[in-house]
Amino acid sequence: MSAIEIQDHLQQLQAERALALIEGLEDNAAYMADLEDEIAAARSAYVGAAVTEIASLRAELSGPQLG
Repeated sequence: MSAIEIQDHLQQLQAERALALIEGLEDNAAYMADLEDEIAAARSAYVGAAVTEIASLRAELSGPQLG
C-alpha cells in the first residue's frame, strides 16, 4: 500500500472518530479504544511508507550513498 493510500485510510479513521464523538459514542470504551489503536497503527504505517518512498526516490535520483 502506498503512503497516499495509507494517508487516505488514516483520514477516514479520523473522520470516523469525529463522527463517533458527534454521535455520542465516546462512552463506548471498547469501540473508542479499538478505533484509537487502529488510528495509531495507520499513523505508524503512514510514516514508515512515506519515509521509504522518500528514501527510494532519493536513491533513484542520486544513486547509492556510499561512505
